[in-house]
Amino acid sequence: MTPLDFDFELPEVQIARFPLPKRDASRLLVVGATNEDHHIHALPALLRAGDLLVLNDVRVRRARLSARRATGGEVEALLVGPDEALLRPSRRLKVGERLVCGDGHLLLLQQRADGCWQVRGEPDMATLERTAGSLPIPPYLGRQAEEADAERYQTVYASERSGFAASAAPTAGLHISPELLDQLKERGVELARVGLEVGLGTFQPLREEQLREGKLHAERYDLPVETWEAIERTRARGGRVVAVGTTATRVLESASGPGQGETTLFIRPGFQFRQVDLLLTNFHLPQSSLLMLVCAFGGRERVLNAYAHAISAGYRFYSYGDAMLLQRA
Repeated sequence: MTPLDFDFELPEVQIARFPLPKRDASRLLVVGATNEDHHIHALPALLRAGDLLVLNDVRVRRARLSARRATGGEVEALLVGPDEALLRPSRRLKVGERLVCGDGHLLLLQQRADGCWQVRGEPDMATLERTAGSLPIPPYLGRQAEEADAERYQTVYASERSGFAASAAPTAGLHISPELLDQLKERGVELARVGLEVGLGTFQPLREEQLREGKLHAERYDLPVETWEAIERTRARGGRVVAVGTTATRVLESASGPGQGETTLFIRPGFQFRQVDLLLTNFHLPQSSLLMLVCAFGGRERVLNAYAHAISAGYRFYSYGDAMLLQRA
């Protein structure tokens, strides 16, 4: 299969350019033997006591930096790792060049074959993010980040627990409100956390070597001992593991035990899932690795049929859009 096998046409009007006033007001398409239209606030009723909801609690960094060359030319830097950045425009940039960036500089160390630059923040990245950074809302929103995005492009449970900082939000979690978390607990659904440092793979299209080798750009992950123990308890009581988002899914399917590590796992049709029973996820871009993961989980035909239903029913798509709850094929 190629990315063209995971294509669809979406009317521009269905791209959610802004979040809804309430997080849990989004629609929820439940995909099983049939397609059922719900809202996110129905999630507690759709899950069972004894289920485990796994959340990616990584915090989004102020990863979009405004920089300037010594010649005065403006450069936008998107941090996609601890010391990696996508630079635009990049054609005339040189190794060793220092870009003025807020209260410091961004030093260009090396350009890699994939177009990403190895960089160093001076005096440090934290200073540059604080003085020249903004939240990296997706480019397809067609707008600059606004004050409201500082809250709404973070999950309500985002933390610095894992020590990671992501370059994009784990968007399935953007629907979850504090009230919804309380209702899930009252329902008897256990909550657990993982971390995935969302990076370069979110921003670049799939490359030929990734398709050939079956590996994505490496991302760091964290699976706490408490979460591993919660999975074992859930299995023992006959509950289901519910992953909130493709990022939580990659952590759960990458790890063979608790701890931190790095994953290049490329989940696509034919992959055998070991941990995740239900997937709560947003509607993803066509021809993307994220849509391939969802199709691997729910079955390509069933998922693409669900996407067609969502389009015809006026669902909102992508990061600030609606969601689907998918049973494993």
